Amino acid sequence: MRLSAPLYRLKRQARVTARAKSIPLNQALNAIAKAEGFSSWSLLSAKMSKSEPGARLLEHFSPGDLVLLAARPGHGKTLMALELIVQAIKSRRRGSFFTLEYNEIDLIDRLKAIGTDSSGLEARFLFDSSDSICASYIKSRLDFAERGDVVVIDYLQLLDQKRGNPELSVQLAELHSFAADTGVIFIFISQVDRAFEMSGRSYPSLKDIRMANPFDLKVFGQICFVHDGEIKLEPTDEVA
Repeated sequence: MRLSAPLYRLKRQARVTARAKSIPLNQALNAIAKAEGFSSWSLLSAKMSKSEPGARLLEHFSPGDLVLLAARPGHGKTLMALELIVQAIKSRRRGSFFTLEYNEIDLIDRLKAIGTDSSGLEARFLFDSSDSICASYIKSRLDFAERGDVVVIDYLQLLDQKRGNPELSVQLAELHSFAADTGVIFIFISQVDRAFEMSGRSYPSLKDIRMANPFDLKVFGQICFVHDGEIKLEPTDEVA
């Protein structure tokens, strides 16, 4: 069955409706699901997870990988990152979400938007929104880390904005070494420069990654672009 819009757009529509009508998000999600021919959002989400690229994306990543997940605002990169965590937890691994952007209420709302109840993740899920987030802090919180665990950092460009933190390239090298030692998969949410929207191109590329402070893209094994509900994986081995 084909939806009237990509799943991430339906989720965003539900959030807008929930705010406008002052109703719970799950009620807005269920209303959209019924309009799409499903009795509930959970059934719609379960059905689409079998066919959407996000459900299979984790299979492309290997233990020890550093992955860049990049998109312009509103294209679903945070939801995609959370879906990857949920998929990892479903396969008996752990997931961690380090963020300088969201609080716990925001997180619960976004998990609901992908059809997930946060209470079911607690034993294998770490959420951290500390102002102290940087490479050394992240490592200190992952003393339980095991091979194949998924760690999302939201977002890359904020890691070195706090005065006193090492520059971004140094932090990436530190986390790259940690990933190699532990087998943890790091997924860094990243911004795409707004100039892309004026480029006339249909999809972002490596040159569109926002780099306020220089770093070597080759530290990432793969770069995953999300745009208009589609996913494109791009290797970095040909970066000049």
